[in-house]
Amino acid sequence: MKYTPTFLIEKRREKWQSANPDKRIEEDKRFREAVANEIIENKEFREEIIKYPEYLVELEFVIVDKEQNTVPFFLNEVQKTFIATLNQARDDYNNKRILAIKLNVLKGRQQGFTTVITAYQLACAILNKNFSGYTLSDKADNTEAIFQNKAKFPYDQLPYKLKHTEKYNNRRQLLFEKTNSNWSVDTATKDVGRSKTINFFHGSECAFWNGGMQSIQAGLGEALTKNCIQIYETTANGFNDFQKLWNSGTCINCFYQWWLTYEYRMNFETEEIKKIFLDNIENKSEWIYERLKWLKDKGLENEQLYWYFKKYESYIDKRLIKQEYPCTPEEAFLTSGQCYFNSEKLVKRLQEVTEPIKIGYFLYELYNEKIMSYKWIDDVNGFIKIYEDVQQRVPYVIGGDTAGDGSDNFTGQVLDNITGKQVAVLKQKLDEIEYTRQMYCLGMYYNEALEGIETNYSTYPTVKLAEMKYPNIYIRDKNPDDYRNIFETKIGVNTNKATRPHMLAILQTVVKEMIENITDRETLEEMINFIVNAKRKSRSSRRLP
Repeated sequence: MKYTPTFLIEKRREKWQSANPDKRIEEDKRFREAVANEIIENKEFREEIIKYPEYLVELEFVIVDKEQNTVPFFLNEVQKTFIATLNQARDDYNNKRILAIKLNVLKGRQQGFTTVITAYQLACAILNKNFSGYTLSDKADNTEAIFQNKAKFPYDQLPYKLKHTEKYNNRRQLLFEKTNSNWSVDTATKDVGRSKTINFFHGSECAFWNGGMQSIQAGLGEALTKNCIQIYETTANGFNDFQKLWNSGTCINCFYQWWLTYEYRMNFETEEIKKIFLDNIENKSEWIYERLKWLKDKGLENEQLYWYFKKYESYIDKRLIKQEYPCTPEEAFLTSGQCYFNSEKLVKRLQEVTEPIKIGYFLYELYNEKIMSYKWIDDVNGFIKIYEDVQQRVPYVIGGDTAGDGSDNFTGQVLDNITGKQVAVLKQKLDEIEYTRQMYCLGMYYNEALEGIETNYSTYPTVKLAEMKYPNIYIRDKNPDDYRNIFETKIGVNTNKATRPHMLAILQTVVKEMIENITDRETLEEMINFIVNAKRKSRSSRRLP
C-alpha cells in the first residue's frame, strides 16, 4: 500500500485515541518505529516530509503537555494556521513573489508557538544537510527550558533510525556531524550570534529582550543568510522595538487571538452560576462585561467567555488582561502605564479607520526664497496623508510641531475648523527648511488655513512662514507688561505649564465625545501610548503629531 504523510498522521491520531491509556505510549512508540522505516525506505514519502517538515513533527515527535503527560505532538489549530503561513511565505520567496521570509508573531500567553517553531527547526536539522537553526530567548531560564523540554526531550524520544550522531555541549546546541546541520539556543544579549551563519532564526519573546531588539538585530548582521527564515514571536510589551517592527511593513504580521486556542475555555460550576454570569453580561456596564458582550457578539462560546472572565478576575492589575490575552493587535501593545485617554475608545476606533485617499508631498518652485507655485505629487512613500480633500469655502486650521533635537518627527495636523475632523497629516524626519516649505504648501492647499507651529524648541518655521508672506499665521497674546499694562502679540504656539493641561483636556473631550473626528491610525497609536506615570503626570515615549 502506498502511504502519504497525512494518512499516517491520522492513523497515529486514531491509534492514540483508541488505545488503552496504560499502553498508549508504548503502542505509539511501535507505530513511530514503523513510520521511521517508511521514511528511510520510501524516497517519495521522505521527499514529501523534507518539503513539509511539520509532517515529521506530527509523525514522530512527542512532547510533555500541560498536565505533565507524554503525548504525541499533534499541531493544534493555531499552530497549523501559523505553519501554513510560514510555508506560503517560503513558497512565495522561492517563486520570487517576496524578497525575504520574515514573520512577526503577536499572540497571547502559552499558545504553543515557541514549541512548534523549535520542533519545526529541529525537523529541518534532521532532514536536511547544512542546516543551521538558531533561537534567541529572553532570559536564561527560558533558554534552558527551550533546550531541554522543546528540543532535547523530543529528539531523545525519536526512533533510533532517525537519529544522527549528535553532540550536546554547554552552548545548548544539537550538532549533527554527518549532515553538517545544527540547532542551538542562546539568551539574547548585545553581541550574541555574531560569528554564526544562520538560515533559520527564531526570536522567542523578543519584545522582552534585555536592551531591546535593535542592538541585537544589528549584532546578528551578516550572520543571517539571504534566504534565512526569520520569525519574531512574542507577547506584547508596550510600544517598544517589536511594535516598531510590527508597524514597519517589512514583515508578514501574524496576530493570533487568545480564543483561537481551544483549551482556553472553562465549564460552569453550576447552572445557577451560568445564569447569573450571562445575565451580568447583558445588564452590567463595567468594563469587563462590556468586553464580554463584545466577545459574545463575535461568536465566542459561553465557556470561552467564562474562562476570560476568570482570568481577568485573577489579576491584581486588571489591565494586564489586555496585554497577556489581547483581542486586537493594538490592544496588545497598550503600555503597562495608565493611558491618559480612553484606551477602549482608541482601540475600537483603530478598527474603524480607513486608509487615506491619497499619499504624497508637494512639489514647488522657489524664487528669492519664496514659493511661487506648488502642486501635489502622489507618492505611496510620501510623508503627507490626506483623508479628506479640500472643500471650497471651508475654513481649516493646521497645528505643527518641530522635531526638537532631531530625534523626533516634524509633524502637522490639518483640521476642518467647522467640524473638528482630522483631514490630513504630515509626519516625517525632514530638515526644518523642507518642513517649513511643505507646511506652507499644505496650508495654501487647504484654503490658506490658519497655521500655528509650536515655537518652544525652534522659531524658525514660524518666522520663515512670515518672511514667505504666508497669509494666515496664528498670533497669540503674550502676558501683559505689568508696568505699562500693554499686551504684546507673538506668532506661533507656545506650550507651557498653563496651556498644556488645557490642550490635553480638549483632546480628552474629543476622544470621549467625538472620536470619529480622528481619522489617522498613527495619531490614534500615539494617543494609546500617552500614559500617566506614578506622579500623575502625562507623558509619551513618542510625541503626539
